Amino acid sequence: MMAGSSYDLEIDELEEIDESDGKVASDDIEDKLLHSVLQNDKKAKDDGKLIGEAFNQGISSFNPDMMFENLVNNYSMAEKIYGETLIRLLSGYNPNYIDRNINIPEFKRELKKKLMDKVEQLKDEGLLKKDFSVSEQGLKLASLIMYCEELDNIIPKGIFGEKVNKKASHYGQRGDTRSYKRGDRYRDIEIKKSLKLAIRRGHNKVYEDDLKTSIRESRGHAYVIYALDASGSMKGKKLEMSKKAGIALAYKAIEAKDKVGLIVFGSEIKEEIAPTEDFSFLLKEIARIKASKQTDFKGMLRKSIELFPAGDFTKHLILLTDAMPTIGDDPEKESLEEMSRIRNAGITVSLIGINLDDKAAEFAKKMVEIGEGKLYMVREVEELDKIVLEDYYSIS
Repeated sequence: MMAGSSYDLEIDELEEIDESDGKVASDDIEDKLLHSVLQNDKKAKDDGKLIGEAFNQGISSFNPDMMFENLVNNYSMAEKIYGETLIRLLSGYNPNYIDRNINIPEFKRELKKKLMDKVEQLKDEGLLKKDFSVSEQGLKLASLIMYCEELDNIIPKGIFGEKVNKKASHYGQRGDTRSYKRGDRYRDIEIKKSLKLAIRRGHNKVYEDDLKTSIRESRGHAYVIYALDASGSMKGKKLEMSKKAGIALAYKAIEAKDKVGLIVFGSEIKEEIAPTEDFSFLLKEIARIKASKQTDFKGMLRKSIELFPAGDFTKHLILLTDAMPTIGDDPEKESLEEMSRIRNAGITVSLIGINLDDKAAEFAKKMVEIGEGKLYMVREVEELDKIVLEDYYSIS
């Protein structure tokens, strides 16, 4: 990439993730994304990471003067607001170095210039608007970088398995075997297993009673909604890894021709997407998620009922949170009542709890008992993508 050039070429590749039937094709992704120029362009990766980290910290606008004043007036507080990663990517300095030198006049001047230059560079390349807010182009770059990082993570690890519905189907995949019955298709006869059985029985030829036929298993389609708690306590690394887990879910589920929806909730519903096959759209909406305020379980659960379409298919909600509900006259009771409504609507619910205290853990257990899903207690957020996919593969 030439200095001063825009990111149009790389960002446009994002639109090719989505094929006409909604399927995410692994070959296309590897050829057009993982092997793209972004793999070797550190500046593009850093800029995308910078914008993504800003959203993780609850920031969607970059005012260099305000940021400089915050860093100079109270560095410790500024570090809590922006986070170490964002400060480093914006200034080019290690945060510890800034903390040690923030009172030196010459360093202050240099720091301000670095911040101004970086923001101007982002504006020149169309990643920020004139008012310093993130542009659509910037959002696309951030989502693309996050996507590439997560794909680099899940492909080498082989994350993880396959969701299978054990319901019998004439055209499904081969599964277990049973004795042959008249009317079974000849193509489903397991030749090797039938021969072995005839030999064990001492037969000099294969009789009809020796024939074994494969049981075809259909892979039932599922509608999955990923409900992400974006309250203030999720700010930073927890939100970043939760987003990447959502990307992994969308990638794997849509590749399997399932549909994925999204609910982002805090003190209110911030984002709602009905189950879809549009991976590019989901990717951008996940990238723009910001953390703020309290936790409204009741509103999120009620919204999920509305987003699932009617029909006789698997409906599953994956709820990821690090807290108890805090909205309502009696948040816990109201949330559990809403959970009963969800289950009566044919929706199962699993809950992934991040560093829950004892009280929150007990509440989580009650939630999944009613929702008839699974409870995952998480300490290391780096494993969130694995856990989200493990739950997805478990539904049938």
